[in-house]
Amino acid sequence: MEDAHQRIVEATYACVARRGVAKTTVEDVAREAGVSRATVYRAFPGGRDELINATVAWATLDFFGRLYHRIEGAASLEEVMERGIMFAHRSIIEHEVLQRVMQTEPDKLLPILTVESNRIREGIAAVLAPYLSERGLAAGVDLDDAADFLARMVLSYISAPGRWDLDDPDQVARLVRSELLAGVVVANRVP
Repeated sequence: MEDAHQRIVEATYACVARRGVAKTTVEDVAREAGVSRATVYRAFPGGRDELINATVAWATLDFFGRLYHRIEGAASLEEVMERGIMFAHRSIIEHEVLQRVMQTEPDKLLPILTVESNRIREGIAAVLAPYLSERGLAAGVDLDDAADFLARMVLSYISAPGRWDLDDPDQVARLVRSELLAGVVVANRVP
């Protein structure tokens, strides 16, 4: 059933890419996956909504796998954040399915992303926490609070960079060092 489950999720993704969220049906997914509707419903008893949610979760995990690969080997908290921000920003801009659905059906995707955002934020915080601990926190700063704060800020800047060009390594380095980490880490420790 594991292989069928994955095949169904990937088929759902392909259908959403082709037709959008609103027009993707269980029948479309079954046909794309090469399984019966009954098989789809056995794997996803919640039907279409469960399929869409599972597909977003799968795409999110895939993104994090690629993100972890991108930050692997970073020597400092600053480098992890800089690499991560630039990768995430570029990934979102270049993600054809996400961009298409956000332009054509934001009302369908935003509620799902809102639910997933907690898991995404928690995942980012979990990645940052060991680097924060190693880097050294400013006096009175709690590790979990700092990791959560930075995760929230990273997500905010990735989706709405404001005056920052997140494709420019120098600007991303300034953002990380002068705004995101200011007041969070020990000031006199420069990597």
